[in-house]
Amino acid sequence: MVNKINSIKGFYDVEPDRQKIWRHFESICLSIFDQYGFEEIGLPIIESTDLFEAGVGTHTDIVEKEMYSWTDKLNDDKLTLRPEGTAGCVRAVVQGSLTYNGPIKLFYRGPMFRHENVQKGRQRQFHQLGIESFGFGEASSDAEQIIMLSRLWKKLGLDKEIYLEINSIGDAVDREEYRKELIQYFEKNIDVLDDEAKRRLYENPLRILDSKNPKMQDMLDKAPKLIDSINEEANNHFKSVCQILTDNQVNFKLNKRLVRGLDYYNRTVFEWITSGLGSQGTVAGGGRYDYLVEKLGGKPTKACGFAIGIERIILLLEKRSIQNSIQSDVYIVNLGNESRNKAFMIAELLRDNDYKVSVNLDSGSFKSQMKKADKSNAKIALIIGEDELKNKHIKVKLIRQDGSQTEIKENGLVDFLKKNI
Repeated sequence: MVNKINSIKGFYDVEPDRQKIWRHFESICLSIFDQYGFEEIGLPIIESTDLFEAGVGTHTDIVEKEMYSWTDKLNDDKLTLRPEGTAGCVRAVVQGSLTYNGPIKLFYRGPMFRHENVQKGRQRQFHQLGIESFGFGEASSDAEQIIMLSRLWKKLGLDKEIYLEINSIGDAVDREEYRKELIQYFEKNIDVLDDEAKRRLYENPLRILDSKNPKMQDMLDKAPKLIDSINEEANNHFKSVCQILTDNQVNFKLNKRLVRGLDYYNRTVFEWITSGLGSQGTVAGGGRYDYLVEKLGGKPTKACGFAIGIERIILLLEKRSIQNSIQSDVYIVNLGNESRNKAFMIAELLRDNDYKVSVNLDSGSFKSQMKKADKSNAKIALIIGEDELKNKHIKVKLIRQDGSQTEIKENGLVDFLKKNI
């Protein structure tokens, strides 16, 4: 007997029932992104390792210990499965000169890969839907993306479960001065720092502020706050973002410890958080990154963006009753080979008229086929047997209405469906 081969830990299948929720979510996202004028870009899942080391930052957790990287056997290229989407999108914009004719608004979707401890809401292969705006430096661009997410949560019925935290981390010069101040503060509290914080102290001290260690929280709350010392222009930018959100009834909480985990951010940073997923509560996050395009070889280009963790949204949506948008309109019950052949012909006619049709493919009894028709959630069942073939009629049962049954001529079927679906 051949041993059963299972999927790799942290890599999983999306089974049909879950995929229906996934498609529901993505269809709403695509509709809203169209409304706001974002265009889709397709990106490769494998990039040069150098891209992430330069873009994400060598002292981030992603680059230090989470990336799936290897050396290509054919040409010794150092390659990496993408751990996030922004760096690859920036690379594509620079390589394709996509801002040559002016600012551009893009979105992408697909799998990302990080070698993390597997838990609810955190897998090694996970999926993101990302938004990036290039060539927009105004506060209105930051605010537009946050407002768009607010609209998305309302459309999904999740607006009561997800809340917004926002902060400004200023510009590069602000962060460099703050970094020095923060290191001095942590050095004075070295006995309170855990091993992970001590490791980060001189490499990436801002990330210590993200620690969830309960023994460090009081010390972290008393740490100096970057937003209190950012430059005037950055401060005015952030005030404008907050004012636009307020004007558009988007509620938010100022979190002065919020810094995000990637090196490329500046000014606005934000996270949308839920309490319904335990420790993995961030369902979307992003901010401004005005220096990244130039850092990756492009001309100076202001930019901002965010990513949604799709699996975490699906976990929230699974608690709801999501209407199956790909269920059949019509289920065709057929008795005997000749009836099945006729059923195929009828099904193709209905598909020509844009109906979604399922044909029973086995030789089950009438009773068992009707059970399948009901389980399919189709609105109408068509019944084709010997009598129907002989008389060129079709029995029609209105499953989702009153359950009534009638008989109509074949050539009147499409007109009947138009009136009843």
